[in-house]
Amino acid sequence: MLAELQRDGTLSVDQLSERVALSRNACWRRVKRLEEDGVITGRVALVDADRLGLGLSVFILIRTSNHDPDWLQKFRAAVTGFAEITGVYRMSGDLDYVLRARVADVKAYDRLYQRLIAKVALSDVSASFVMEEIKETTVVPVELR
Repeated sequence: MLAELQRDGTLSVDQLSERVALSRNACWRRVKRLEEDGVITGRVALVDADRLGLGLSVFILIRTSNHDPDWLQKFRAAVTGFAEITGVYRMSGDLDYVLRARVADVKAYDRLYQRLIAKVALSDVSASFVMEEIKETTVVPVELR
């Protein structure tokens, strides 16, 4: 059921029940339960970033020498406030944070970078630009459970 909904979140209960071989009512109850339990957290439309003029994917690699709670609060507020930043990850190892962003081009990335460093002090920032997206998915592999 989750695999089908991840492939197409617009499926009606009738369509979903056919695909997973459950009655309509049983299917509806399971979907509602998955939503109530927080397994299904939302339903979205996936868009083509290139067609929206946001053809450049960038991974922003951040190191900081400051790890106190006030800095972290300021950092969180900054990165969650930028629409271009689509993912923020606190890392183990050499990097402290990795950010994923979508921008129009390198100039747009530079504007994002300038706005980011104006909001929060960072020790080291570097960026890697995606040359080719080989695989990009929102699907969580539920079949592997």
